Amino acid sequence: MKKKIVAFGASSSKNSINKEFSYFAAKQIDNAVINLMDLNDFEMPIFSIDSEKKHGIPKLAYEFKLNLKKSDGIIISFAEHNGAYTAAFKNIFDWISRIEKIVWYNKPMFLLSTSDGSRGGLSALKIAYNRISRGNPNTIPRFSLPNFYENFNKKTGITDPEFKKEFDELLKIFIKNIK
Repeated sequence: MKKKIVAFGASSSKNSINKEFSYFAAKQIDNAVINLMDLNDFEMPIFSIDSEKKHGIPKLAYEFKLNLKKSDGIIISFAEHNGAYTAAFKNIFDWISRIEKIVWYNKPMFLLSTSDGSRGGLSALKIAYNRISRGNPNTIPRFSLPNFYENFNKKTGITDPEFKKEFDELLKIFIKNIK
């Protein structure tokens, strides 16, 4: 049976390497139907209680949340802005958290990050993991790929053997969780 995987880069960059990386990860899953989302398709007003009271929860928040609900697993690759995840992701996260208490439906998740720097977005990944893993009953594997342009090839994927081995081991955990 085909598994439905939602994948996205937690970035608003049109040429997001994190979107590319999340798609790469999803393509490694045999017989997966991949829903590659772009945060730009879910641009909403900045979250505030006042905005919610005045206008309600935006329709796009419900659409984003429905994509999560329909999936068997979720892959997110986090871009790092000033040591944290992006405002674009945070805003969507804030809005969808207002819809239901269990934001990610306790779906199996694989959290990633990458950047062109030597830390590979590790700070954003740690912050995201600490928040997203709270209350999730699954083991949530996480992987950071540093120096994206040196360690990744569009055709072959992760080129560094050590990083490739670590990624593959963590991917197996995610796949086991979605079965």
